[in-house]
Amino acid sequence: MNFTRWSARLPGIPGTQRRAAARTELATTTADHRSDGSVPAARVEQLTDDTASVPAVDELPAREVLDRVPALVALVHGGDHRIAYVNDAYTSAFGARPLGEPARDALPELRDLGLLPLLDQVLRSGRPRTLKSRKAPDGRSYTFTCTPVSEAESRSRTAGPGVLVFATDVTDHAEAAERLRASERRQRETAVTLQRSLLPQVLEQPDDLRIAATYQPGGTEAAVGGDWYDVITLGGGRTALVIGDVMGRGVRAAAVMGQLRTAVRAYARMDLPPHEVLQLLDGLAAEIDPNQIATCVYAVHDPNEGRLVYSSAGHLPILVRDENGTVLRADEPTGPPLGTGGWMHSSGSVPLGPGATAVLYTDGLVERRDEDLDEGITSLERALAGATGTPQVVCDRLVRSAGVQADHDDDVAVLVLQHPARTGPDSELFRNAALELLGGVEAAPRARAFASGVLTSWRFAPELHDLGVLAASELVANSLQHGTPPMRLRLRRTDRRLIVEVTDGDDHLPRRRRAEPVDESGRGIAIVATIASNWGARRTPGGGKTVWCEFTLPRKQP
Repeated sequence: MNFTRWSARLPGIPGTQRRAAARTELATTTADHRSDGSVPAARVEQLTDDTASVPAVDELPAREVLDRVPALVALVHGGDHRIAYVNDAYTSAFGARPLGEPARDALPELRDLGLLPLLDQVLRSGRPRTLKSRKAPDGRSYTFTCTPVSEAESRSRTAGPGVLVFATDVTDHAEAAERLRASERRQRETAVTLQRSLLPQVLEQPDDLRIAATYQPGGTEAAVGGDWYDVITLGGGRTALVIGDVMGRGVRAAAVMGQLRTAVRAYARMDLPPHEVLQLLDGLAAEIDPNQIATCVYAVHDPNEGRLVYSSAGHLPILVRDENGTVLRADEPTGPPLGTGGWMHSSGSVPLGPGATAVLYTDGLVERRDEDLDEGITSLERALAGATGTPQVVCDRLVRSAGVQADHDDDVAVLVLQHPARTGPDSELFRNAALELLGGVEAAPRARAFASGVLTSWRFAPELHDLGVLAASELVANSLQHGTPPMRLRLRRTDRRLIVEVTDGDDHLPRRRRAEPVDESGRGIAIVATIASNWGARRTPGGGKTVWCEFTLPRKQP
């Protein structure tokens, strides 16, 4: 059996060919010098006359070498891998093994490690194979290298070709790698827990919309991203929807995301237009971390308008499927990401009438390394066109159609909202009525009469009827005294609340204040705030303001 290629790898054994060549060259040189009468150098004399010959590798006893190798060595022969040899290190690790027995019975440790099929492969292919870092029954980890041994290389030619099994102990490396993986898992769990805790635990469900969302952290490492979404009821039947993505990964990105999400909720309570909210967020993002940027879409749905008014800071376009299945991409307007500064954001709008579905998403849903981003958005459009059902069903189908799995390389956040088309008895619970307020002070009694008639036709209880009429009267009186034309009174009911709002052309927002006993005015807003469940005021895009209040309807007993 020739172990030349194995012993050549052992430290401290010189190559015989190089030594033999050196001796031949020196002998030739000496002979040449002597033939011309010159005296050979002393060093040449020493090398040629006094140096002891170094034993060749082939002259070393192979069994003695292998017995002393600290690695585990075994030699098997034939199709059933009968044991021909095991070294001392192998015996120390797994005990003595009977020679001549098949490996399936006599080497159970190799069978348990799944190494027997690998031995078959080595015999068939004639090529070495390696199995990295497998934990053996003795509790230690080994890397196994199986090398074919031909009949010509073996003394026992009747046994057929064999396989030399060489196992290196890599327990320390395996344990270090496992500690590193455990540390990464703990860091990832911490980051994912932080990320999920900063997302809304329960989505708000507005009266006029049905909403679902999903978040899928990316990959298996600790570097989760900063994707987020939120749903914020603004009052007066309006709803704000937001989705964003902080650039970068890890706990830092998640922390920045949490600060931006909190700021969005605070700015939303001010009931500002979408572009003004993004303008405020832009400055805040730069203050939080000048090196961190984020993309974001902030949108507001007003059921009275049947549209989604939005503003985008470098984010992907909203997709809207109408009741006929046609998908519209809301591309414009789009400004740079938050944190870049120096940009005036603007608002746009897209229709969202009854029966329509809108999708807000982050780039993890559509961005792939091997295709253009626009191709991913087009694929999402096709998936949305054929996705029907509840918002949660649509959300799940879009994620599946994009091929998002647990090992996806990026975070994915998806927000799906539907404006249901209400028919039958359900439609009776959602009603609107409006009155243009013309003239002067005589508009007040007309407004009271209009409100009383509408609330009576909607069959409200007497107490709620009277509160609604009183609120409408006070809001109209406030608008007549402090506002400018055009003025309008709108009454709206849903299955959960009654909403009263008055719009006029003056953009000065009223505020609640304490009226002194001698004051003849200033009590209207205080009265409305006292009797209503909620009230507020906002500026309208074309100039002017809207002041509203709402009353929560009593729930029907089951």
